[in-house]
Amino acid sequence: MTELPLIGDYSTPATPLSGARIGVITFPGTLDDVDALRAVRLAGAEPVSLWHADADPQRTLAGVDAVVIPGGFSYGDYLRAGAIARFAPMMDAVATAAGGPEGDADGLPVLGICNGFQILTESHLLPGSMIKNDHLHFICRDQELVVESTDTVWTRDFEQGQTITVPLKNQDGQYVADEKTLDALEAEGRVVFRYRGWNPNGSRRDIAGIANPAGNVVGLMPHPEHAVETGFGPDTAAGPRSGVDGLGFFTSVLTTLASRGGHA
Repeated sequence: MTELPLIGDYSTPATPLSGARIGVITFPGTLDDVDALRAVRLAGAEPVSLWHADADPQRTLAGVDAVVIPGGFSYGDYLRAGAIARFAPMMDAVATAAGGPEGDADGLPVLGICNGFQILTESHLLPGSMIKNDHLHFICRDQELVVESTDTVWTRDFEQGQTITVPLKNQDGQYVADEKTLDALEAEGRVVFRYRGWNPNGSRRDIAGIANPAGNVVGLMPHPEHAVETGFGPDTAAGPRSGVDGLGFFTSVLTTLASRGGHA
């Protein structure tokens, strides 16, 4: 039976590439994979569940057009968030398909959310690292972000300088890097999101999300997949739980895939 949203009509989404297939990787401990799969569906693409220990990950990835590494937790986080998950067979295949640390403008689009962002830094697909929040507490709140770059696969449907609101929930959400790396991210326009109004975890320069040089790999701590459906998102001026700013991430990748002229 086809799954339908509880609130709103997404039966005919206005997307440029409704036949796209977007994979979502599940690790032992992952919490938000189902939410990410639903976000993909609501954006108009076909969600595909992927397993971290796939026996033939290269072949599996050949059947999808983009990949989301969702939030929650992953096995081995007790050592350091994402430190063990980065060695998963699927992550090796993702790193190759995405073009390595420099990326590839025509390579596999990859979005890492929360724990997924942590895994991307541990995999060296994105620079820097994630450590405990500066206040040493878990935090959960609706968070305003400023869109600093629309020159990525996952942000092209936003506007430069736009403020969006998506939920934030983390304990190891403080983004850190040395000054040289931070300066390079700023100079190259690879800071994709900054916290607005309040820095909730002490991240350097209020950074909430970054991209690789090619713009096909993006990582951020807040959770766009929790702001994609009316009735379940953040409060807005339009009404309680009406925020759907997160949907732009998933429509952006469809816009990008359409511009490439095809999909898997």
